[in-house]
Amino acid sequence: MSVFAIGDAVETLDDTIKGIVVGVSPKEIIIESSDGFQLHYAANELMKIDTGDTIKVTNYEVARIKSEKEIPKRKNNPAPKAKERNAPKMEVDLHINQLIKSSKGMSKHDMLNLQLETAKRQLQFAISKRIQKIVFIHGVGEGVLKEELNYLFRRHENVTYYDADYKKYGLGATEVYIHQNK
Repeated sequence: MSVFAIGDAVETLDDTIKGIVVGVSPKEIIIESSDGFQLHYAANELMKIDTGDTIKVTNYEVARIKSEKEIPKRKNNPAPKAKERNAPKMEVDLHINQLIKSSKGMSKHDMLNLQLETAKRQLQFAISKRIQKIVFIHGVGEGVLKEELNYLFRRHENVTYYDADYKKYGLGATEVYIHQNK
């Protein structure tokens, strides 16, 4: 039994002749070349060629489709370390150069008022958004801003404040913990 059937598109192995099978016998295959000639070949001298009727699917396409259909696996997120869990969620840098482009022409009193207004606004924002921990970075300096911040924090009943992590901020930062109402 031959693997070729009448109407198959074929190509010769030794030549660049293409054609259509027009006859099949046990000993030979008759093809009509694209030039219109009928030629006789043995079955082992011919090869079927793709006419576009068949659908070819590559392994890459199969893998891509499988991945689209596949339910994604849950990724195990590692539990945060105690240090990271307790890390403040919000930092507010009150250095004057972080708040405005240039402090030229401003008195120390104006700069202090700007820093305090920023601190008040950020504290109110944290309370309204239920952010529990904030670090106010004020720097060491003469301690005026730090004292004013302490005065501001004392006026809030639901606020506890203390020096921030020394390793990370040095002496120039205060951490605020906001107790959330239930």
